[in-house]
Amino acid sequence: MPNTKKADQQASPKKTPLNDTTAEAQRARLLERLQLGPVDTFAARSELNIMMPAARIKELREAGHDIQTHRLTLTDEQGRTHHGVARYYLGTVPVQTEGATA
Repeated sequence: MPNTKKADQQASPKKTPLNDTTAEAQRARLLERLQLGPVDTFAARSELNIMMPAARIKELREAGHDIQTHRLTLTDEQGRTHHGVARYYLGTVPVQTEGATA
């Protein structure tokens, strides 16, 4: 009988946080990023590897996180303009009034 060994399972590439596409991992990445500041749909997809950020935001809201949405117009990497792109942030964003002083 030939001596056949199975491939060393330790040789497999380990999952990195960005490669973990489970909903739980995506929510954790998104929440951690939101704690640093606002994140828009484009950034969530390209930087955090979250293809459906709106779904993860919904789940985080259902878990009790105070996440707000602001819609804006952005241009993608190919130069195309997109209206109504979501920018998410935790809590409230201070409103700046023209001419107001702190």
